[in-house]
Amino acid sequence: MITLLDYGAGNVRSVRNAIRKLGFEIRDVACPQDIVTAEKLVFPGVGSFGYAMERLRTLGYIEPLLAHIKADKPFLGICLGLQTLFEGSEECLGVAGLGVIPGLVKRFKDGALAVPQIGWNGIRIHKEGSPLFKGFQDEKLYFVHSFHAPLQETNKQWVLTTTDYGNEFISAVQKGNVAAFQFHPEKSGEAGLNLFKNFLENDTLEAVGPLDVSTLSKTKIARRIIACLDVRSNDAGDLVVTKGDQYDVRDKGEVRNLGMPVDLAKRYYEEGADEITFLNITGFRDFPMKDQPMLEVLQRTSENVFVPLTIGGGIREFTDSEGKYYSALDVAAEYFRSGADKISIGSDAVYTVEAFLKTGKKTGKSSIELISNVYGAQAVVISVDPRRVYVQAPSDTIHHVIKTAFPGPQGEQYCWYQCTVKGGREGRDVDAVQLAKTCETLGAGELLLNCIDKDGTNSGFDLEFINMVKDAVSIPIIASSGAGCLEHFSEVFAKTKAEAALAAGIFHRHEVEISDIKEHLRKEHIEPR
Repeated sequence: MITLLDYGAGNVRSVRNAIRKLGFEIRDVACPQDIVTAEKLVFPGVGSFGYAMERLRTLGYIEPLLAHIKADKPFLGICLGLQTLFEGSEECLGVAGLGVIPGLVKRFKDGALAVPQIGWNGIRIHKEGSPLFKGFQDEKLYFVHSFHAPLQETNKQWVLTTTDYGNEFISAVQKGNVAAFQFHPEKSGEAGLNLFKNFLENDTLEAVGPLDVSTLSKTKIARRIIACLDVRSNDAGDLVVTKGDQYDVRDKGEVRNLGMPVDLAKRYYEEGADEITFLNITGFRDFPMKDQPMLEVLQRTSENVFVPLTIGGGIREFTDSEGKYYSALDVAAEYFRSGADKISIGSDAVYTVEAFLKTGKKTGKSSIELISNVYGAQAVVISVDPRRVYVQAPSDTIHHVIKTAFPGPQGEQYCWYQCTVKGGREGRDVDAVQLAKTCETLGAGELLLNCIDKDGTNSGFDLEFINMVKDAVSIPIIASSGAGCLEHFSEVFAKTKAEAALAAGIFHRHEVEISDIKEHLRKEHIEPR
């Protein structure tokens, strides 16, 4: 029997599904005594260090958790479950960690790096004969974090693996039967499931001895390929995957039906997609707390898809027909419990930025701030949906402009990118750079850069737009809209610093295969998973 310590973190459903997929029974911790009696304890953590420690104290879990660890009973921490083993974190100075491992968790500070680190990176194994890495073939694993545990003399005996992101950091620890991973095994595909299986099957985790890692190369983070599924109800009321042409999803009066969401997601997982994004493109009209079909899509997908899942559409505060109020955090929590790892915010982000630009002050009440404060910046993706507005000269607008290599209809050499809401149907007086910088300030961890002008054209990504936004922020960028061939993926990675590229229709119609993209990237000396 495997015991899961769920303190109310993000997507714990995937951990449960991974354990069940591997053939093991699982029970949740319901009271402190369940930790005391646990045979094998799994502690997944997503969110902020301070929130996690506060929840553990409030629930009375700290003392039994420390007793379990000190008794050398099998323990596996994941992500924040590793960081809480240390004495504290720069994320919440003054908040004590469990203090099992010496040292302070620190924020990535290399200015050349996007923070959070989001994506697939390698590991270097420091201990020989670790049962946890039986059958491991030097695969990349999925990381998503802004803070890391640095190596120091006092914690070397704990170090099981390290990874490079700017500097070398601890990516796994193990001492006796106590282990923890900074990466997410439940989100690392078959390689991660195998690591999970090794923990679940072995009664002892003790390694044989140290390994010499001095000759091993530095690890490299991969460029991600993301499959996007635009989901909406067709005229018969069924949820289908569709694809628009500049956001128009109808063809001859009917909603384009390119497949069923759960089936397509499983297909893309098996074909090697690094992440899968669901965009509920009618979400701004629906009430997500009662959107059972979309929640069911997430729940069913997470049973067989073990890479990150993002959900977007309708993430905002609501008051239902009976007068009951739900915050954006309530809505996000429902999606996380259903299997989402990240939340994509679109229209509500634009409205939030408009309000911020008027006052220059954070309120702490926006959807971005609420979700980021509890689940961490890495859980908040901003979907930027702009269209080009051409001007003759920069002085013609107050907005951020670029000189473009693709002049406008009247020969205009400059343009700015106007943010839109309501599925691209309404433009606002906010440009994409304003949106990106403000959302980063409010706590967003990633930007999904769509472009209405490029959507459905198969003419390539808008490289000018991507570079414009990337130069303005330090958080990761996902390039979207316009991919039509293999070369468009290598081009966007060679000519911009985007961390990921997303496509939809070309995958749905088998015009481009994910495996072919990755093989093409390797030939172009671009690192994929």
